[in-house]
Amino acid sequence: MKLGAWELVLILGIALVIFGPAKLPELGQSMGKAIREFKGQVNKVTDDIKDDSDDKKED
Repeated sequence: MKLGAWELVLILGIALVIFGPAKLPELGQSMGKAIREFKGQVNKVTDDIKDDSDDKKED
């Protein structure tokens, strides 16, 4: 599912109304940190799976 420009504008507008302009930067930082942590964990799990499959191939 792709989000177009109008969908992003609508989402940002709703967030602006709900949280106010003062909280949006804090909210963005929190979301960015959560996404980075999630990606890091996904990469770690992916690397572990690759290492396990490489070990099984060697046996």
